[in-house]
Amino acid sequence: MQATKQEMIDRLRQDLMAWEGFRPLPPGERQEFGLGAIENAFPNQTFPTGALHEFISTRPEFTAAIGGFIAGILQTLLLNGGVCVWVSYTGRIYPPALKRFGVDPDRIIFIDVPREKDVLWATEEALKCGGIAAVICETRLLSFMESRRLQLAIEQSHVTGFILRKDAKILNTTACAARWTVKPIGSKLRAGMPGVGHPRWQVDLLKVRNGHTGSWTLEWKNKAFTLVIEQLQMEKTQRYA
Repeated sequence: MQATKQEMIDRLRQDLMAWEGFRPLPPGERQEFGLGAIENAFPNQTFPTGALHEFISTRPEFTAAIGGFIAGILQTLLLNGGVCVWVSYTGRIYPPALKRFGVDPDRIIFIDVPREKDVLWATEEALKCGGIAAVICETRLLSFMESRRLQLAIEQSHVTGFILRKDAKILNTTACAARWTVKPIGSKLRAGMPGVGHPRWQVDLLKVRNGHTGSWTLEWKNKAFTLVIEQLQMEKTQRYA
């Protein structure tokens, strides 16, 4: 009887996680994003696809860093085909720069709307299309009801959604599965080499349902994410080997 109760509790937990955007996938269907310990912070130790992610930006340089981080994730999401829809009211994205993150600009449909209030409407319509790999939305405001509408669309299509909130002043409650911030930090130059190093970011997972928050330093190198602490440990091992 006790085992039966435990099975019912476990099944209920799995159902709740699925309703919240965390769907366990068979090993053959699980996508690896190369985020290392960050992926371990999520339920099932898996980056949640078919869910809504909220990214908070308070400065233009943070917005640029978030765009690069999302593009790195997008590279993996596009491996199984489909396209991405990028909805914006500013039109400041520079498509050729996406190639640095392994994303071909012709795999993205850019939608620039003249009024900010139409951004969420266009995003919701795009999220309803099951053949799309991901939808990226640039906006400033996102209420709980608006985020809930987007999440309901995702539950039907299983499309992964990214909300990039620019100039966010208030962190209100939303229905998003995870809330992030990404900030640029100084890169490390190779000894004796001029120029700039590989992009580095401080990635903070501020909120995640049924998971763990945390802060990590990532580097984008050879079209893949690298945890800086792991890289430093590897360099130290090689130095004393």
